[in-house]
Amino acid sequence: MIGRWQLMEHRLLTYFLMVCEELHFTRAAERLLISQPTLSHQIQLLEHQLGMPLFTRIGKKIYLSEAGYILRSHALNAFHELDQARVAIEELRGMKRGRLRIGCAGNHLLLPAITAFYRRYPEIELSVQELATEEVKEGLLTNRVDLGIVYLPLEHKQQESIELFEDELQLAVTAGHPLAAADVVPLVELQAHPIAMLQPKFLVRQFFDRYCENAGFQAKPILELSTLESLLQVAMSGVGAAILPRSYLQTVNQPAISKICLKDPAPTRKIGLVYRKTSYLSAAMKTFITQMMVR
Repeated sequence: MIGRWQLMEHRLLTYFLMVCEELHFTRAAERLLISQPTLSHQIQLLEHQLGMPLFTRIGKKIYLSEAGYILRSHALNAFHELDQARVAIEELRGMKRGRLRIGCAGNHLLLPAITAFYRRYPEIELSVQELATEEVKEGLLTNRVDLGIVYLPLEHKQQESIELFEDELQLAVTAGHPLAAADVVPLVELQAHPIAMLQPKFLVRQFFDRYCENAGFQAKPILELSTLESLLQVAMSGVGAAILPRSYLQTVNQPAISKICLKDPAPTRKIGLVYRKTSYLSAAMKTFITQMMVR
């Protein structure tokens, strides 16, 4: 006799995960390219098979039920395993096709590795997204990212990390800034100058804030931005100094920009690779990891 679990279709789980992501049937239906009534009916069929509601509705909002949380966790794992099977089978075909999805804390960290990887695997689709560290972690858990390059530590029982190098935050200012001639500036001196920083959602911002607190003050930026490039533009405009990673400033060739070290203490952090422990490490993934470790 075929049980209710054996009747569960891949398509129904795909629909279910999309509703989990959007928590809105109309938006989920639009992304799935089906009608909202069709989607609602499919979710009802899934709930009927399981014998329990997957969502609770409070007013116009929907939330995952306890059963929904359980199914979401196992469905994500099931889709991850199917994706790993696809990767392994594609490797048997000689890596003539496939994809590698990477989330990183800054695209500048990847440029040499991307070039070397493309030369070896020109037919592999390489997708790179610039994401905050927490977004990379979520992407790994929801199968949207295969590999992450982030600030460590990133502690999670389902994820493995490899340390690459240590980075530090520096001050970028334009010519004419009061600190432009300095080689090193004490962290506390930043209180006297307008500074621009990444938004609080970024881990690099969070650990810099902690460094400032340990130095006895609270960082109060005049601007909070979401990209390193925009912070550099602020520094070049002379509006304020920008807090940027040394690894990024090393790629900047702007004679008008002074790159100043910070001290007491120097804000440093480790950069590393992170991937899901159950990931199949294909030849392409291993090659990319190797290229990242060659600096």
